[in-house]
Amino acid sequence: MIKVLFVCHGNICRSPMAEFVFRNMVNRRGLGDRFQIASAATSREEIGNPVHRGTRQKLKEHGISTDGKTAVQMTAADYKEYDYLIAMEDWNIRNMLRIVGKDPEGKIKRLLDFSSRPRDIADPWYTGNFDVTYDDIVEGCEAFLQYLEEQGEI
Repeated sequence: MIKVLFVCHGNICRSPMAEFVFRNMVNRRGLGDRFQIASAATSREEIGNPVHRGTRQKLKEHGISTDGKTAVQMTAADYKEYDYLIAMEDWNIRNMLRIVGKDPEGKIKRLLDFSSRPRDIADPWYTGNFDVTYDDIVEGCEAFLQYLEEQGEI
């Protein structure tokens, strides 16, 4: 089983969007039983809060539900639990390293580092643009899935 944790600052916009987009992708390909997929925050600001309405609305447009998801914080134990800890931006990586200490196994990456155009994914909490965030996350999730296929993991 491939265990993936998507991480952003608050776990209400980008990382849950990535969690549910990626889960939908692998389920559509009949690979859902080969993955454990979750998301978490680096901060405590939104712990217990539901997914942001902008993310819920954008995913609903694509037939994807986030029902039952509330924000949780990443812990040091997550480093051992997950095979991939995937950040949305460089700032998330700095905060993830603060939580886990170091990354000796190279598990921590930015989502769009798997794409042909590595970059941060803008936070729609600030930009208000959930369309661009969604497109970037789809691009990253497709590239990550392709990476896993190329590595022979799936």
